[in-house]
Amino acid sequence: MAFEEQQPFDPASFEHVPVLLNECLDGLAIDPAGIYLDGTAGGAGHSRQIALRLDAEQGGRLISLDQDPDAVQTARSRLAGLPATVVQINFRYAGQALEQLGIEKINGALLDLGVSSHQLDDAARGFSYRADAPLDMRMSQQGETAADLVNTESREELARILRDYGEEPYAWQIAGKIVETRETAPILTTLQLADIVASAMPPAERRKNKNPSRRTFQALRIAVNHELDALEEGLDTIFDHLPLSGGPAGQEQVPPLVHSLYLPAGVSGVCMRRQGKGKAYHPQTH
Repeated sequence: MAFEEQQPFDPASFEHVPVLLNECLDGLAIDPAGIYLDGTAGGAGHSRQIALRLDAEQGGRLISLDQDPDAVQTARSRLAGLPATVVQINFRYAGQALEQLGIEKINGALLDLGVSSHQLDDAARGFSYRADAPLDMRMSQQGETAADLVNTESREELARILRDYGEEPYAWQIAGKIVETRETAPILTTLQLADIVASAMPPAERRKNKNPSRRTFQALRIAVNHELDALEEGLDTIFDHLPLSGGPAGQEQVPPLVHSLYLPAGVSGVCMRRQGKGKAYHPQTH
């Protein structure tokens, strides 16, 4: 199936409304002289508002990360002239990025997890089951695609992915239908996969569920982008660069007892365990 050639990306097309903006800014309690990290730049909505509150002459600085080249191009455009540095990298490697920039400690960090509205709205990226496009789903636009995954993994592994990352009750049936279909021809497009998912469900479920593919697409996106591994590793390295309870960078204090996180479906929570005296909390998914 032929698709239109993708046009060069225009940063002005990256529309994004930052989620819980005021709450995030309040939680960061921004010090104009502080150093802050936005691990998921996206459309730079959060990043720009953080950077606007920083004073470069006092040492204030924002480090904004994203693995998506579209987001990086957008962030660099929208943060121009502000005390901000944009780095194209997955936030799981935040520690590496900070170290390369000569930063040992930061005052605060923000992670806006999951897929962005821009990625969903751009049908060519293959995240949406509402429009036909190559079955891609890569946030970084590099590496293994969702098509690679559905055409190579075993029924058992596909079912595990759908169950663990999408909480899909028909995971085994859908995985079986995927394996059966690919024996005839490879699964290459979003609507092709959406039809397969729907056909694997009982008629009663299809009638009552307006978006039967939602859980499958979510699960594959998480698997393709290794989102839960990135979350664990990213939190681990970010906590190592944070003062234990905020405050001046590098100043160790008594760590807070609770960290609140919103997580993808399939992960009920994150337990923070302390690694000995003077160490940050580290995440364990459960």
